[in-house]
Amino acid sequence: MKLRILGCGTSTGVPRVGPDWGQCDPEEPRNRRMRCAILVSSGEERLLVDCGPDIRNQLLDARVDALDHVVITHDHADHCHGIDDLRPIAQRKGAIPLHARPTVLEQLQARFAYAFATERLYPALVEAVPVGETLTFGRAELRFVDQPHGSITALGLRFDESGRSAVYAIDYNEMTDDMAALYEGADVLISDCLQRRPHPTHAHLDAVIGWARELRVGQLYLSHMNTSMDYVTLRSELPDWAAPAHDGLEITV
Repeated sequence: MKLRILGCGTSTGVPRVGPDWGQCDPEEPRNRRMRCAILVSSGEERLLVDCGPDIRNQLLDARVDALDHVVITHDHADHCHGIDDLRPIAQRKGAIPLHARPTVLEQLQARFAYAFATERLYPALVEAVPVGETLTFGRAELRFVDQPHGSITALGLRFDESGRSAVYAIDYNEMTDDMAALYEGADVLISDCLQRRPHPTHAHLDAVIGWARELRVGQLYLSHMNTSMDYVTLRSELPDWAAPAHDGLEITV
């Protein structure tokens, strides 16, 4: 099983329009962060988690010409407003199964009705599939949990294949018992980590390190980082089992 970090930046990316690099060194290429998304490959299948406004460039960088599944964690713009850029893939392969909670599917169908509808000249881009308890793709099994994200929830995901596991926990601000039960002992945890200070809708650095220790994860990667999170500075501060992610990072589990 392979995971590729397509983007590990916050909702405005790094740098913010301006350009505003904050405390991030503009000369360090790993500080340039697109909006959060990952690509997971297992067997002959590929699964995309989220499709924000940068997804066209992200899929081009990863040389993606086909997708078997798309999972949308929640309906915030930075995680779903690139849905139209799935069009070239759907034109070659047909509508892509898009998995999300029913309430999220309702929001997406209201905003992007055309993407789910087939008309004479324009076939559907995606097929709405409500998330169940598990999803099997390739040789991997995917399980889901609802994570608190301020006043809403976002999906957290655990991938298991051949006795190895990876967790993608993005956009959350608390570690619930259900999350801990699913994430415990994962070989790889890719976690939301917006900044050093506590935040009402996102995880912060000290909390993430503490949760990773308690969960006994093998390797931690930080994602959804804002302009205060300089790559080299973080690398010097973190334990040897933790690191900031960067766009294009590929992880074999």
